[in-house]
Amino acid sequence: MIVAVLGGSLMCFPALRDAAIRGMQRQVQLACGAQRRIGASGRDALVVMGANGTSIAARGWSWARSNRRAIGLSAVAVILPVVGAVLLSMTRPMAGFEDKAEVRDPVLAALLDGEHLVPPPALPPEVFVTAELQAERPEIASASRDWTLMDGEFRQRILVLFQQMSERGYELALLEGYRSPERQAQLAAMGPHVTRAGAFQSYHQFGLAADLAFFRGGKIVISERDPWAMEGYRLLGERAEALGLTWGGRWKLMDFGHVELRRAGVLGRK
Repeated sequence: MIVAVLGGSLMCFPALRDAAIRGMQRQVQLACGAQRRIGASGRDALVVMGANGTSIAARGWSWARSNRRAIGLSAVAVILPVVGAVLLSMTRPMAGFEDKAEVRDPVLAALLDGEHLVPPPALPPEVFVTAELQAERPEIASASRDWTLMDGEFRQRILVLFQQMSERGYELALLEGYRSPERQAQLAAMGPHVTRAGAFQSYHQFGLAADLAFFRGGKIVISERDPWAMEGYRLLGERAEALGLTWGGRWKLMDFGHVELRRAGVLGRK
């Protein structure tokens, strides 16, 4: 409404319109004058700052030239310890700055330092043909338990796993390590309740998988109905994953005793 009233007044009263135009022109002139004065003052300030900066730089250079010996000795005193520390660190860690990550975790220490654990003694063949084990894993009697057929890195991780589980009161037994493609095909033919992986589709064929169980009282314990065994499987999965292994207990078709070391581009390769 205010805009409409002002617009109508300017249209109806020429004298008012002329006065408004003269007022606007006067404000524009004042603004331009102020801008010119500010610009002149800014240029003057920059000139003064430049002169002061040049004077300061000249005095600084003069001081540096007259004290160059002291400056040189100070620079050497600062640089020499740094150079010495760098050279020393190339041969051995500085005291107090060693890489503690390698010694905090004994598992990583065993793996990274190249410690080769020895496989446990082979269990007697008769422990793998008991009625209980045959009911759970009827094909296990003919499985390979030859540690030398397993991948070296994977074998060391499994042996560390054996060691850690023993410290927690669970002795492990190797049910199966390397598995030939022919045996894999035979197991696949028995149905998905045994395995869904055909030949060259399992890490067993590449020595990168193992099936484990517990050994208690001279017998293989594999039953998932045993609370003691299920607690052991939980610990087994926890420690296996901490070692970078894949645990079958997280699969849709759960295989609590299965662990594997996955590598890209392995499966499917003959």
